[in-house]
Formats: sequence, C-alpha cells, structure tokens
Amino acid sequence: MAMLVHGILKKLIARGDLTLTDWKGRQSHYGDGTGPKVHIEITSASAARKIGLDPDQYLGEAFTSGEFKMRRGRIYDFLAIALENMGASSATMGKTHFMHNLLYKSRIALRRLDQRNSLTRSRHNVHSHYDLSGELYDLFLDKDRQYSCAYFESDDQTLEEAQLAKKRHIAAKMNIKPGMKILDIGSGWGGMGLYLAEMYGADVTGVTLSDEQFALSNARAKDRGLAHRVRFLLEDYRTLTQKFDRIVSVGMFEHVGVGHFPEFFKKCSELLKPDGTMLLHSIGRSDGPGATSAWTKKYIFPGGYIPALSEVMPQLERHGLYVTDIEILRLHYAKTLRHWLDRFMANRDKAAALYDERFCRLWEFYLASSETAFRFLGMNNFQIQFGRDQHYLPFTRDYIMAEEARLRLLEAKSKYYNAKAIMPPVAEAPRKRIALKPHRKLETA
Repeated sequence: MAMLVHGILKKLIARGDLTLTDWKGRQSHYGDGTGPKVHIEITSASAARKIGLDPDQYLGEAFTSGEFKMRRGRIYDFLAIALENMGASSATMGKTHFMHNLLYKSRIALRRLDQRNSLTRSRHNVHSHYDLSGELYDLFLDKDRQYSCAYFESDDQTLEEAQLAKKRHIAAKMNIKPGMKILDIGSGWGGMGLYLAEMYGADVTGVTLSDEQFALSNARAKDRGLAHRVRFLLEDYRTLTQKFDRIVSVGMFEHVGVGHFPEFFKKCSELLKPDGTMLLHSIGRSDGPGATSAWTKKYIFPGGYIPALSEVMPQLERHGLYVTDIEILRLHYAKTLRHWLDRFMANRDKAAALYDERFCRLWEFYLASSETAFRFLGMNNFQIQFGRDQHYLPFTRDYIMAEEARLRLLEAKSKYYNAKAIMPPVAEAPRKRIALKPHRKLETA
C-alpha cells in the first residue's frame, strides 16, 4: 500500500516541494522543487494503507493519532500543496484515484441517511460541537464569538473589525425599521441578535440548540439591559409559530441537511409576514451537489452538509419565496479561517491544558483543512435575500451602502462597537469542563 500512496502523490504533486519518509525510513520526493519545503512522515504500514485507500477519511485520523507527522512545515502546508495541485475542479481531497471517486459517489448516494436531522438528532449534533468548553472558543474566535465567515472590507482589517463589518453588512441588507420583530435562526452566542436590538431598537428572538450558547447569550442580554427586547430560546426553529417581520440565519443552514431543505424553506415562508424579508448566510460549494468530508462528518460536524446554490434555489421557488438579492463572498472565509488557525496555534498550550495533545491535532487539522478548502477548492459563502413579495424593498441596492454608512456612525458612538472597544464576552460562571466527545471513537491503527 506504500506504492498506492506513492502513486497518488506522484500523480498529484506537479508543483511544490514535498518529501515523504515512510515507516522504513525510505524517502521519496515530489513536485518541481518550487515553494516552501514540506516534509511528511507516515509511521506505520497500516496508516499508509488506510490513507491510500481513503484519504478523505483517514488522513485526518492519522494526523490526529500521530501516525502522519510533519517533519517540516505544518499540516496546513501539506494540505495547501495537495489541494492547490488538485485545483477547484475537485470537491474533495479523496478524488485522486478511481477508487476514491467510487467512495465519494457512494457518500453522495447515502448522504440523506447521514443527514436525517430530526429534532432529537439535531440537538445531539449541535451538542457534540458547540457545547465544548467556552474557553476553547475564546482561544481563536473574536471577542464577540462570531463563529461564521467575517466580511473583510479591506485586507488589513482585524478579525474583530471584520466580524463587526459582517453584522453591519447583513443588517443593512435587511432594511429593518425600529420596533420590528426579528427571528435569528441559529443565534450562536448572541452577537447578531444583540447588534440588531441595539442598532434598531428591534424586538429579537434567537433560537439555538446549544446549552452553552443559550446560557451565555441570555447572560449577555441581561448584562446589557436588553432582556426585555432580546430573548434567546433553547428551541428548534421548526417548533416556532410566531410571525416575524425579518428573519436572519447566519452559519446555521449548513446543519440542516439536504433532505430537510424543503422543510427549512417551508417553515421560513410560514414564519415570515407577507411583507417580510429574510437574509440567509451560508457556506456554499461552487462545483455542484456533493458529500460532506467523511472525516469532518465523523469528528467535527455530524449531520452537516455544505449546499450548492443549485440545491437551494429550487427550494426557494417551490415554497413561494422571491429572491431579491444574492452575493457571493469568495475568499472571505479563507481569510477568517487563517485568523482562527493563527490564534489557535498561538494558544495551543492552553487548548492542550483544556483537553489534550490529541485534541489539538484534531482541531488544527479541522481549521487547516477548512481554510485550504476555501482557498483552493472553490468553497465560498453566499448571502441570499428573499421574501414572500417583491414589492417591499427599495428599488435599487443603494440603500445597503447608505445604511452601512449610517450604522458606522452609530457604532462610533457606542461603548460596545467603536473601534477601540469592541465588546468582550460576559465572564462565564464557573462550571465543570465538558470533555471532548467525538461523534464516534477515533480509529487508530
């Protein structure tokens, strides 16, 4: 099986400088010698066999277990060489051999089974990722704990500035009026809901399935004196019945599952008032329908799926929802993930103190593989604005830029959002640390 790995790398790596050392100490070189030198080591025959047969599943496992080591460079550097050579025409690192193509096609065929996200299963899936220790997320997210793609208005913006710009950009698109009732589906740690309440005087309801997010977001609302206008519920959006003027959903749609797309848009249509507007912010794949990475599905986001626009648009049409605006954020998430990865690596010792070395390798692979997917494989973010009628928004998009300018002036006067004092999270109450519980036990050789 060493020959299989060798054959894959020889076929794949045309550009770059990669060296492989196998478990017998034998070295092989790949690429044209350009760019940074990267040196990897596979420490066992069984690890090489698994990686060769199914890299989409087992490369991450071998790196996490320590059987795939970086002698020179980081795992990001290896993934960057591999995926840059593959190019954006391939949806997954596993599609480098006919056998890998068969595996990928089988995962597409079975994806609806993997993504049967009932109310109970959705809660379990969310708990497995978002209810890890809050201290972990403070190691790499911005101070407002925005766990989705930031919006970089300039290349030199800080992560905090870009995440604030993301909230401003989304808010401006929603054409909100004071006192409107707004629903935030997948409200996270409360940052978006609090922003809308403070900037517009809106009445905001947020829903989350995470115990940690539910507790912290309500604590933040209380601390800001906004509990009378912002409430966060530990509830599935599918159980709601109230009508809303505006609905926003940021980074939640990736957890819906392809088989539940009709249910999602049908419910959104039911929850919107006749003159209502919704803004959906989601990761998207640019090469058409696909399957979730086997490793990501198993260890990071069980039940998750990144949609293609071709899978989303028909559902909007079928449920009487009129699309009024679409924007593609191309490399914004790659830049966001670079900030997250750099911050995590700078705080790696603290992450190891919270969990262990194995967890640090798992999380590093997650962040590095995510960034390289956005940077080299055509993953992006889309924002779709839609409603039940085409008559209730301004005639041109000029209102978006005008509203962003108005919001910047308000932020400059705010003690929470001005450039020198972007809001830190409320201190969390002491609690027992939540142990890492992957979706399934890590398989090692």
